[in-house]
Amino acid sequence: MKSHIESLLEQTIESFKQQGIVPADFQARIQVDRTKDKSHGDLATNLAMMLTKVAKKNPRELARLIIDTLPASSYVAKVEIAGPGFINFFIDDNALANQLQNALDDAHLGITLPAKQTIVVDYSSPNLAKEMHVGHLRSTIIGDSVVRALEYLGHNVIRQNHVGDWGTQFGMLLALMEELRAANGEQAKMELSDLESFYRAAKVRFDESTEFATRARQLVVALQSGDEYCNKLWREFNDISLSHCHDVYKRLGVSLTRADVHGESAYNADLAQVVHDLDAQGLLVESNGAKVVFQEAFRTKEGEPLPVIIQKADGGYLYATSDLAAMRYRSNVLKADRALYFVDLRQALHFQQVFSLAKLAKFVRPEMSLEHTGFGTMNGADGRPFKTRSGGVVKLVDLLDEADVRALELVRSKNPDMDEATLTEIARVVGISSVKYADLSKNRSSDYIFSFEQMLSFEGNTAPYLLYAYTRVAGIFKRAEDIDLSQAKIVLEHQKEKDLGTKLAQFGEVLARMTDKGLPHVLCGYLYELASEFSSFYEACPVLAAETETEKQSRLLLSQLTAKTLKTGLSLLGIETLERM
Repeated sequence: MKSHIESLLEQTIESFKQQGIVPADFQARIQVDRTKDKSHGDLATNLAMMLTKVAKKNPRELARLIIDTLPASSYVAKVEIAGPGFINFFIDDNALANQLQNALDDAHLGITLPAKQTIVVDYSSPNLAKEMHVGHLRSTIIGDSVVRALEYLGHNVIRQNHVGDWGTQFGMLLALMEELRAANGEQAKMELSDLESFYRAAKVRFDESTEFATRARQLVVALQSGDEYCNKLWREFNDISLSHCHDVYKRLGVSLTRADVHGESAYNADLAQVVHDLDAQGLLVESNGAKVVFQEAFRTKEGEPLPVIIQKADGGYLYATSDLAAMRYRSNVLKADRALYFVDLRQALHFQQVFSLAKLAKFVRPEMSLEHTGFGTMNGADGRPFKTRSGGVVKLVDLLDEADVRALELVRSKNPDMDEATLTEIARVVGISSVKYADLSKNRSSDYIFSFEQMLSFEGNTAPYLLYAYTRVAGIFKRAEDIDLSQAKIVLEHQKEKDLGTKLAQFGEVLARMTDKGLPHVLCGYLYELASEFSSFYEACPVLAAETETEKQSRLLLSQLTAKTLKTGLSLLGIETLERM
């Protein structure tokens, strides 16, 4: 998704190739940045300094040559050389106004869509043996926001909820389910309403009873062998477990559906083939009875080779085996151009190893991009992973319940005369949005401290601030319902109008950065800056009380585009907006 200036510079490079200034096979990575000081223009590039070595010219000489070769463009008012060879671009106000006018009338706010790709996104992926806990929050909402943005940009996005629905632990769960069904019939389903208690009960029975443990192991073998009775029990358990997950997804406003579930069990039939294919290529070796792959690039600090364990000595398979099968499926069946994995950063080494092995074994096409988009942990005030007061894992649903309660108190304190139904609905949106935005606004690779007080604040880069900012813009139009804007045009005269217009024009660039690296905080930061820019504009430039009708209509259009951009941006983060707070 190239900017207009990048396109101009690309054409300039092509001209340089034809003139022999740079080699015909030269590939330049053109970088154009926003300037911090407006006296230096709106955009700047260091292209001249990048070309110095290959063109064998000094940077300022090259900068002058680039400017002289640039194709003519009504978008650019002026181009200057700065410092050792930076090139500064000043954008024409009329061209910017026309760009904003076009954005208002376009479903994608004037964004030039990139070349369409098929992108598989692996996110959420809870273990079906337990209820979702706070540790699942980041993968779920970060992944979902990137999915939404990729779809908005026109890509073919395939969601993959790689749930943990296979393995030895399911033997003990099925054994307890079998016992409860024999004793209580259909009432056994009631016991499953609290998965955490059910899991603990199964573990206690497994540890205490040799007979139960033996039966659990038998059920695992039968399940993996395709026994219909065991599969029926297993499907029933998974159905109840997935219902828990999708209740949470619905509450969070996450777009995952049952159709997106493609868990570990989906690859069971291919695991033996993965082992066979690695062996046939001479990649497998035996180590302490297990079948492993060693890759030269992966060693310990002491220089010892690090294995990827493919099959345990007892014949069991590991995460690496199913991940390799999944990659092969995503490459050969889903035909993915990119595969994004939203998984905890603590799994970084695992993904580095299996990505490398998948390429080495030719399980994925050479051009397919495998990307571990890892994230840090959500911590409590003590800086440690978020826990209950007793030290247990916090259920995600309990966290959301508390967010609702606190948001209701906050909203009621600001609207004491509002009816209860409206208060409750506003509190629901504010509570869920605050939890999500507090997470999404942090760089995903960083750990962060979870704080209800901070996330529910109306000051700073928070959901309540942005939700209020949107209602403030929307409120202008409630007072301007009778104003006809059908013939109105955006005119940028006041500096604050230009500043707001410049910020609005950056939306496409921001989405490109967000989706390129899977970084929702980039969009959050932009929306916060946009809301702040609008606030400055609103204070300096009266809208409904503007001096002339032309000025009023222009400012109403700027306000309208701001509202559309805020609402679109928040929706891409999976956050609902409100018309009143």
